[in-house]
Amino acid sequence: MTSPAWELQKAIYARLVADAPLLALLGGARVYDSMPRGAAFPYVSFGPSTTRDWSTGTEAGSEHAVTLRVWSKAGGEKAVHLVLEAIRVALHDVPLTLTGHRLVSLRHELSDSARASDGEIYAGVARFRAVTEPTL
Repeated sequence: MTSPAWELQKAIYARLVADAPLLALLGGARVYDSMPRGAAFPYVSFGPSTTRDWSTGTEAGSEHAVTLRVWSKAGGEKAVHLVLEAIRVALHDVPLTLTGHRLVSLRHELSDSARASDGEIYAGVARFRAVTEPTL
């Protein structure tokens, strides 16, 4: 048995680190589950995720809320907005392959950006909704 949430995260990660426009904006494959100490800016990290039962009377399924965070030290929010858009384009309605599960849908729900409280870092959030079902 595999975790649909983990399989989804692995597939999202693989898609993002293979996306040339995103990598150009980040300056490399700076997409992290656990951010390394001293990581260079800008980068993307996985944020909180939530998985809910989405089963019907006859079919098993899961609904996922996946959050990706963008971090930048570039002056202003432009860099964050560009990375958020690249993430949206890379993932919205894209068919991903998951081990042990089938991705029914992956949809961008929102993006948000703001200056962090330190006044130096700009942060963004991209949230996606996905539905998966197990393959038997």
